Amino acid sequence: MKTIATIFFIIFIGITAQAQDTAKEQKVDTIEMTIVTVTTYELNFEKTTEVARLYKMKNALIKKELNFLTKADKPKMA
Repeated sequence: MKTIATIFFIIFIGITAQAQDTAKEQKVDTIEMTIVTVTTYELNFEKTTEVARLYKMKNALIKKELNFLTKADKPKMA
């Protein structure tokens, strides 16, 4: 039953792929844009205070996720 369903699925995909009409060419409107050669720089000297988090706890989520162990890391007896 599985092979019959697989063959039916492959034939269905092949028929739908051939049914696509690719002969039509679509015309696209192009837009002309000029190249800007002058650049201006704006400096902002305002002081901003940004807050960064510092994890001091031993069991912080980031440290816990980065220090994971896999089964391949464990030593095996020879």
